[in-house]
Amino acid sequence: MDFGTGALAVKNAGFALEQGRFLTILGPSGSGKTTLLRMIAGFEAPSRGEILIGGKRSDAVAPHRRSIGMVFQKLALFPHMTVAENVAFPLKMRRFDPKTIPARVERYLDLVRLSGFGNRRVHELSGGQQQRVAIARALVFEPDLLLLDEPLAALDRKLREEMQLEFRRIQKELGVTTINVTHDQREALVVSDEIIVMDQGQIRQHAAPVEMYRRPANPFVAHFIGVTSFLEGRRSARGLEVNGIDCAGAAPADLAPGLPALGAIRAEQIRLAHKAGALAGCDTILEGRIRDVVFEGERLLCFVTVPAPGVEVQIYHHDPEGQAPFEPGAQVVLGWKAADLLLFPRDSQH
Repeated sequence: MDFGTGALAVKNAGFALEQGRFLTILGPSGSGKTTLLRMIAGFEAPSRGEILIGGKRSDAVAPHRRSIGMVFQKLALFPHMTVAENVAFPLKMRRFDPKTIPARVERYLDLVRLSGFGNRRVHELSGGQQQRVAIARALVFEPDLLLLDEPLAALDRKLREEMQLEFRRIQKELGVTTINVTHDQREALVVSDEIIVMDQGQIRQHAAPVEMYRRPANPFVAHFIGVTSFLEGRRSARGLEVNGIDCAGAAPADLAPGLPALGAIRAEQIRLAHKAGALAGCDTILEGRIRDVVFEGERLLCFVTVPAPGVEVQIYHHDPEGQAPFEPGAQVVLGWKAADLLLFPRDSQH
């Protein structure tokens, strides 16, 4: 997709999605995810390539004639209409039999748990209830595809997390094929059957959530999803040599010993203790000093400086006792298993 600036907003972004699956396109601002969604919806025309929905090319089909339901961040509900009238609107536009509309509207209001709210005005509803109305309106005509463009971004955190679970419940109950766009990694992991991570208009990885999290294809994906620390060095027989320190790690077969390499490890995969004896089972054990501690409720995020090999890592420490056993300035030991330090070629995307 070229907007005339010479730079492509989306580059060779090809993917297939099976019917009934929930796909989330994830990426930072400007990564091309919304442009890709708008091309699927028909609001933008691809410079080259084609888009097929249900095995049929949709390029020449006007947006309003595509069997697509859409929910956006700005819900665009009609304030002068009741909830039921809002949900009924796409049915009237598609000239459904008027006799069937009330029952269908009630069915979808019940699906989104708004049974009995049909006569209310939009302004009488909470933000979460308005989201549910928008979902019902997008689904009431039973589209082949549901598109979601960051519809939860304006909600507070608790309500957003509740609505994420609602999206998943509704999608599973109906089996509607869904493509969701967000920059919220938790949302992507919670609701999706599949995730695409985009950067600079390109797809960096397309995988199931567990695979995406545990086996990122490159450093960009490892950095974007989860809290990850990176170590730069060279591939060694044991894993990664960083400033003379040999750290155990898992390297791809095509990364030969001696080549520049980058190691990535998740914050929750590093163990933290006061004494090395508490780190039984770790393949690498290093000494460090805590620079800072951030309390996150159910866990602590510790920033630990490791003099040898001269790096700083981030570590999640879960504290069931409710007291912080680690304070800034404390001397500690940290360790990890070889399988948890993932190695990539140094010149891969980061």
